[in-house]
Amino acid sequence: MKPKWPGITWTSCNDGTGDGPRVLGINPWIHDFAAYGLWSRPAGLLACLHMLRAAGARVALMDCLDRTWSDIPWPKAHATGKGHYPKASLAPPDILKALPRRFSRYGHDPAAVREALGRLSPPPDLVLVTTVMTYWYPGAAEAIRMVRGIWPDVPVALGGIYASLCPDHAAGLGADLVLGGRLEDPQVWAVLWKLLGQDAPALPAGAGLEMALDLYADPGFSIILGSRGCPFRCPYCASRSLYPGFRQAGANDVLASIQREYRRGVRDFVFYDDALLVAPQTWLWPVLDWFEGRGARLHTPNAMHVRYLTPEVCQRLKRAGLRTVRLGLETEDFEHRRDVKLSREHWEAGMAALREAGFGQGDVAAYILFGLPDQDPAEVERTIAMARAWGVRPELAHFTPIPSSPLFDRACEVSPWPLKDEPLCQNNSIWPCVDGGYSRERARFWRELLKS
Repeated sequence: MKPKWPGITWTSCNDGTGDGPRVLGINPWIHDFAAYGLWSRPAGLLACLHMLRAAGARVALMDCLDRTWSDIPWPKAHATGKGHYPKASLAPPDILKALPRRFSRYGHDPAAVREALGRLSPPPDLVLVTTVMTYWYPGAAEAIRMVRGIWPDVPVALGGIYASLCPDHAAGLGADLVLGGRLEDPQVWAVLWKLLGQDAPALPAGAGLEMALDLYADPGFSIILGSRGCPFRCPYCASRSLYPGFRQAGANDVLASIQREYRRGVRDFVFYDDALLVAPQTWLWPVLDWFEGRGARLHTPNAMHVRYLTPEVCQRLKRAGLRTVRLGLETEDFEHRRDVKLSREHWEAGMAALREAGFGQGDVAAYILFGLPDQDPAEVERTIAMARAWGVRPELAHFTPIPSSPLFDRACEVSPWPLKDEPLCQNNSIWPCVDGGYSRERARFWRELLKS
């Protein structure tokens, strides 16, 4: 079936044709054992496209993980916008063939994507391919090959998390440029415009925090990004490497973005901040005040820091329409945590504040770390039991060995997989640092424990 056209169109700041360079952003497929669309948007790519458009470029987006055409089959989404991706079975990469799991490509049929790209007129002057998980790079490689086949002479830049954390490996995917860093960095900005054959214009105001959300013609949800970075230094996280420091947007800028999406009919909004509740007076309080009484549903899939759940915070969140409450519990062993961001007193006070605000049993879930180097499985079992005792649904957050994170070297020491040499082996689906690795029997044990 041919996709309904138009699905991809050029846009400029003034909604005219403009005369700036044309930059196409691609969010590629996921190649993995499992994937689910938990309100997923390529925030970094959307921020880059906003910056380029504000600087005079015309931009377009091909998101292989979003329903672009109304007549292309797509699994029915949840009422709030999250949902399954279409998938097609693939042969797993050789290094993962022994895993007793089915490997798939998630997202649009490549034939539909190829046709849509081929009909984009005029063709782009530059293609930006983004990456998220380091072990999802095969989807980016597939996108680069497709672009080369359609437009052999158009330069391709590869960016995102994988490109930043694994630049040497990323250099082998065939892009003309690996953007290992943030586009709002003046040096990175200059290099990208050099690829376009132009001198770099001035960086736009708000660079890195505003996003080209309007590139989704009929969104089932939208995202909110009021800050970049995180003040904490969790040993399993690479946030400090990807974005040193902590930067917050102004309340007026965040509200303007939300209001544009609300006027388009969006009612589900997802916070993408890593430290949502830090210094809420900067932008979060005005945002929550604006949402009161507007019938929106708010979601926090990235998890909130429990230590900041005061009665005032919880009451504001409840009045604003928070529906998906996710917390970072990690472990019940508060006395021997790998960080100091949560104590038993914080946890108990946060639970009390949530109850007082009206969040009941079944409303709240907590992420529990699973598969860390040297982790005792009994600790995970105790944490699951503690969460359930507090009326909180436990969810396992499977450990991913992330290059440049403090735990990565230890992960490399304990894992039988070549984590440093092959990003595919950093996949949390294979349980790379669990003694014995993934098996159907072990997976069944943990599924049943979470349900009990």
